[in-house]
Amino acid sequence: MGRLRKEGNEFFSFDVDFFSDRKIKILKARYGADGITLYIYLLCEIYKNGFYLKLDEDFEFIVSDDLNMNSDKVKQVLTFLLERSMFDKQLFQSDAVLTSTGIQRRYQLMVKSRAVKNPITVERYWLLSEEETETFIKVNSFLNNSKNNEDNSKKNNLNSEKNDTKEKKGKEKNIYIDTAETEVVFQDKDLESAFQLFVTCRAQNGQKLTEEQIILLREELQNLGDTVQERIAIAKKATVNGWKSFYPLKKQESKKQKPKSSNKFNNFHQRDYDMAALEKELLNQQK
Repeated sequence: MGRLRKEGNEFFSFDVDFFSDRKIKILKARYGADGITLYIYLLCEIYKNGFYLKLDEDFEFIVSDDLNMNSDKVKQVLTFLLERSMFDKQLFQSDAVLTSTGIQRRYQLMVKSRAVKNPITVERYWLLSEEETETFIKVNSFLNNSKNNEDNSKKNNLNSEKNDTKEKKGKEKNIYIDTAETEVVFQDKDLESAFQLFVTCRAQNGQKLTEEQIILLREELQNLGDTVQERIAIAKKATVNGWKSFYPLKKQESKKQKPKSSNKFNNFHQRDYDMAALEKELLNQQK
């Protein structure tokens, strides 16, 4: 009897620049460590099963129990991931399936070593086009229901390009604004890091901020200081001192040097005297 064919994977690659990705930054800004944890959890479940994950009505409760996370927050994060095209939204709405073109591209690399000799046949939920699909992946076009989603995926890509254009326009103000989610993130990496450190320290001190408070603090910091470096200094000082808000830096005024005077009695009004006349008058008085 031959060995059972392995469909899933035991591990998957993790990019070192994971936290540099713009979508990940916004995910962390909105939902903190819970958002990152849930996203990685979903990737593990997907790659463990292959290249997609079929959800059922109990999925949210299982995840909530596994991660000790509120089920409402699970829904919120999942909605964010779908809206940001981190998973294919159309396929999720039609079949309750989580996957994406990026996941499937990485899946091809993961199975390449074993699939070259024994090609893998996929029957459903394959999103990659024929040009993107490797020769060792055989797609059953009669059963694959993902073909209907290609036009919708292209529309999602166009929307992403529009958002990128909006981001570039916002660089003139040192921040970019994504109008789809009304989320503001500092464009300068050092400034964003300083702000994140401030928020993290407040959370560690038992002062966890709401999304609305974070947005207001970002606006407040943006309105302080004349340069990015000055705003970074303001954020760092607020973190070190454990402040709940940001305050402008006190600028030291340069002391104006007073003009030097040759006369010690400079405060008195100076008069011109005829010394010879004064001396003659004193002699006359002595006589």
